[in-house]
Amino acid sequence: MHRNYWVILATMLLSACNSGGGQDQAQTAPTQSAAPAAEQAPPFVPRPKADFAQVRRGGELFEKNCAVCHGQKGEGGANWRQRDASGKFPPPPLNGTGHAWHHPMKILRYVIKNGSPGGQGNMPAWKDKLSDAQIDEIIAWMQAQWPDQAYQAWYQINQRAQK
Repeated sequence: MHRNYWVILATMLLSACNSGGGQDQAQTAPTQSAAPAAEQAPPFVPRPKADFAQVRRGGELFEKNCAVCHGQKGEGGANWRQRDASGKFPPPPLNGTGHAWHHPMKILRYVIKNGSPGGQGNMPAWKDKLSDAQIDEIIAWMQAQWPDQAYQAWYQINQRAQK
């Protein structure tokens, strides 16, 4: 427990050093300081042991199907928070710097299968091209790109969504 405290503290300090001055942080992974003082930070949950074959397959599928819009490393489109001339949002980052980590697994799967919700973006539905297993492989690759803070926040969101 004592070791976890130091890991969390070091992570907080490093993330404070890495934050851009004046940059909009609303869509980035939260730090422990983002929680109200009265709340206790949730326990650190180690990531499950990576299935490297699944992550590799997911990376290949991402490169073949998703990278053209979301970027080779999931960095997203330019100005992804601003609507374009058609009134839709450009592809967001999927590497942990955007908002994908805000969504539980069932929503990530749904959006990949069915495309952008409510015409908010240009993402097509992939349900006729990708199997459920392939969608899970792409998500595994995406999550492998996420910093630990983003994964921890996602884990808590996903746990609450399963209740």
